Parts: sequence; C-alpha cells; structure tokens
Amino acid sequence: MDYRKEYEKWLASPALSEEEKAELRALDEKEIEGRFYGPLEFGTAGLRGTMAVGLHNMNIHVIRHATQAFAEVILAEGPAAAAKGVAVCYDCRNHSQEFAREAACVMAANGISCRLFEALRPTPEVSFAVREYGCIAGINVTASHNPKEYNGYKVYWSDGAQLPPHHASAIAAKMEELDLFDSIKRMGYEDAVKAGLITLMGKETDEKFLANVMGQVNDKAAVEQVADTFKMIYTPFHGCGYRLIPEALKRLGMKHVICVPEQMVIDGNFPTVVSPNPENPEGFYLAVDLAKKEGADFILGSDPDADRVGLMVRNDKGEYITITGNQTGVLLLDYLIGAKKRTGKMPEKPVALKTIVTTEMARKVAETNGLQCYDTFTGFKFLAEKKDKLENAGEGKVIFAYEESYGYMLGDYVRDKDAVTAAVALTEMAAWYAGQGKTLYDALQELYKKYGYYAEKTFNLVMPGLDGLKDMAALMKRLREEPPAQISGVQVVARKDYQDGTVVDCITGTTSSMELSGSNVLRFEMADGTSVIVRPSGTEPKIKVYLLTQGADAAACQANVDKYAQWVDSLKK
Repeated sequence: MDYRKEYEKWLASPALSEEEKAELRALDEKEIEGRFYGPLEFGTAGLRGTMAVGLHNMNIHVIRHATQAFAEVILAEGPAAAAKGVAVCYDCRNHSQEFAREAACVMAANGISCRLFEALRPTPEVSFAVREYGCIAGINVTASHNPKEYNGYKVYWSDGAQLPPHHASAIAAKMEELDLFDSIKRMGYEDAVKAGLITLMGKETDEKFLANVMGQVNDKAAVEQVADTFKMIYTPFHGCGYRLIPEALKRLGMKHVICVPEQMVIDGNFPTVVSPNPENPEGFYLAVDLAKKEGADFILGSDPDADRVGLMVRNDKGEYITITGNQTGVLLLDYLIGAKKRTGKMPEKPVALKTIVTTEMARKVAETNGLQCYDTFTGFKFLAEKKDKLENAGEGKVIFAYEESYGYMLGDYVRDKDAVTAAVALTEMAAWYAGQGKTLYDALQELYKKYGYYAEKTFNLVMPGLDGLKDMAALMKRLREEPPAQISGVQVVARKDYQDGTVVDCITGTTSSMELSGSNVLRFEMADGTSVIVRPSGTEPKIKVYLLTQGADAAACQANVDKYAQWVDSLKK
C-alpha cells in the first residue's frame, strides 16, 4: 500500500472534519507512514488500536467501514438473519459511546435493527443480550485492559461468542472490497431511534442478566455464615463493573463490600493507574491501602470492560499479594467441584475446559476428581465452541472454562469471559474458606500439597511498528525451520506445531497429528515435564512465551522458571 497516496485520500475526503484534517496536516513523515502503511487487521478478536485519525488507528471512519462490511456479511445470510438484529455495547473508554452509536447508525442504514445499551455495560452482558434476545450478532466497543490510548471493536455471532474465523475472514474480505468512505451507508442517530431501528436496553436487561448470575451460586449459606465479619475490597479500575458487581455481591449476601472510591469514578483516562489491568499488582495500590485500613480478607478487581477479574489475598505474613490467573482458576475449579458435590448440583459427565497455555494443574484437579478436561486454542470463542460441541453431542456438561489471562466463564447464558459471575463465584469461595478459618492463600498451599507443585510464567517480547511485525514473523519462521534440540540444557522430547497440527517425537523422529490445528503456535515439550509455548499475540505487537512447569516443591518450580527464562531472553537478540 502506498501510504502517501492513502494519506492524501484521507485529506481530500469530505467525510473528515476540518479538525481531523488539521490533525493529519500536523504529522511528520514518519507519523504519516505509521498511520497509513496499512489498515488495522480485522481478526477473530475484531479490531484494536490506538485512537487517532488514520487508516491504522481507531476512529469513526474505521468503525463505519468495519460495520458496513459486517452489515453486508449479515445481509448475505438472508432476510431472516438480518431481521434478528444486532446488540451493541460499549465500555468506559474515551470515544466508546460515540463509536458504538456510529456502529448502530451504519447497521440501521443497512436495514438491520440494533439493541443499543443506554450506557456502558460489562462485556459479558452483550454476549448475554445476543443470546437472550435472539440477535444475529453483537458489537462491543472496548479495548479491554489496554492503556487509555487504545480502543477496539469486538464482534459476536448469534451464539454469543466472538466471531468464528470464517465470519471474521468474510468481514476482512469485505473491508478490502469496500471503499473506506464512499461505500458507507449511514443515518442520523435520532432518525434511527425514531424509525425504531435503534432501541435502547437498560435495567430490564441488567435484571435478566443478574438473575442468571445469581443462578450460579452454589452455597449461599457459606456467605451468610461469615457475612457479619467477612470483608472484601472491590475496584472496577474506573470501568464497567462499578454498578453490577457490587449489586451482585450484595445479592449474594455480602454485607461488607468496600469499594475503592477513587476508582469507582468512570474515566477513560484511568487517572489512578498506569495500566488498568488486574494482572498488574501496581494498579491495586489504593485497594491495598484500603484493605489494610479495613482489615479486609481479600481484594477483587475487574478490568475496564468487566470481563476479567484479578485477586489479591493475605499471605501467611499478613501481606496482600496477587495470585495469578492460573492459580485463581485452579482454586475456583477445585472449589466448584467440592461445592457442587456438597449441594447436589454436580451434573452428569462434568467437564472443565482450559486453553493450551493454561496451567496443567487444572487438568490434574479435574481428572483427580473425575472430570474430563479439554484444551482449546487461546480465546473464549474456542472455549465456547468446545462447550457447545460437547454439550450438543451429549458428551459432557461444562461446569467451568478459563484461561490464564484472568478470564473465567460459568453457566450457559454467556459465551465469553465474565467478571460479574466470576466475582460472585470467587467471593462465595473466599467466604467458604473463611468459614473454615482459612484465607485463599492457605487454600492454595493446600492444593499444591494435594495435587503437586506447578508454576507458570508468561513473557512478552514486545515488537512495535512495521519492523516489529516482520520481526515477529521472522522469529516464528526461525523456530519452525531451525527448531531447538535443547532449551536451557534440557532435551526437547516433542514438538507440536498448532499451525498444521503436527507432532514430532524428537526421540524417534516419528510424526503424528493432533486434534487442534490452524493457529500460529509452537509448543516444545521438555524432558523434565516443562512445556514452552510460543505464539504471536492476537491483539498487541508482541510474541508471547509461556512456561508451564512442575517440580517437587515451590523452590524447584521457581528454579525451572528461572532456568528457561534465560532461553526466552536469548530470543530478544
């Protein structure tokens, strides 16, 4: 693509305001290239990028273009599909409401009605709305936990899960075919509302959603037993969880949900944190101060679009420490198994789902307790797809699905990660352990003694810009063409390439195939039981390297992580 030609096209377009054109004229040559060297790639997660005027950024023109392509893909399904309409949601970010309205207006101009949330809502609620109202699709304007400069455009299909690859490819192909400005159909927001093509969703949808959330409670009595003394801190990090999560916890029976006041303020600039990501412990500093002051049992934080949730717990020294998404998921899986057995709610043929980069401890917990455990590719669309496939075939009932990046899915009413339901389940679990005189830290140590010691670490090799994309591709190519025989002095015993589904036994040289294929991921199985997994991120300019290891105790696990980290460092050079 000729970036200069594209830049001039934007400058000449009557679709741009004078303010937008002034922004473009102020750019230097390198900035022009950075914004116009190519479009944002439309993948199975939709679009995500920094907010600015330009082809490679998030702005109303890119939103309109993507929505026009999405509308045409829906219309191609036939009149019955289009008549089902689309649910539209947005988060707390700057411009999110504006982008969501623009998307709804383009859909409306194409004759596709929209159910638009009246204000910001948690991501799982759009997945719920698609299913609840029988919509053909859903749109969510969000960049999840990314920094404030970002926004995104997530798309869902009629099952409430993010788009399957073939629909994402169809939208991407349409975007290539359609002119970014001239192809757009659009009507005014007020006109679309008046015509009944945009209707607003509000409290009635919240109540339906919350009724399903509360249906996931297994042991309310465990909360009631400790409710007078049990305290927790909650922070929404300035985002969408600020209303529904405290309300759900109140309905659970919690009397002491203490919210971080500074972070209950909706603000897309995230003024109190560098990164609004519950994976980052530094974001919890206000919550920790409040927890110490109040003597809280644990801290819970949801990310800005309230699909992910992170915990801090009191350790044996009384300090608040973060527990990882892997550890949180293992705790919750073990708790759900026990709670469902205690209360007679365990279904026949129970199943747990995890992704290929999620701890193997989850498999151990599941199988030790008589559950089947299946792996999927990273992303909840794959977990949702596997859930539907198993349940529709009568092969099992999924009681829990999760991935290591702080995402958890329970119940049948959403097909995405859900911080609202997870917050309720995690709080019930913490209260139950409190009733046994234990913290979640105590509980985790007991699980290690019961199931064995495991440790995981994720490394991010950031490769920004145009050169970064080339570097990412080159690294994956090199690891395929010149695969390591050893990593950190340990022999590679098996090599799995999820691109074509091949498995190479490095001892015998024989090749076989596995069920999963079609994703740019490499996995090296080591002689000591460690797995090293390498994949490019689907939403950010970086290669992710996952170490999944186990050992005789916590120290042995940490020694393994440190050892393999040296090899990861060598990949940067």
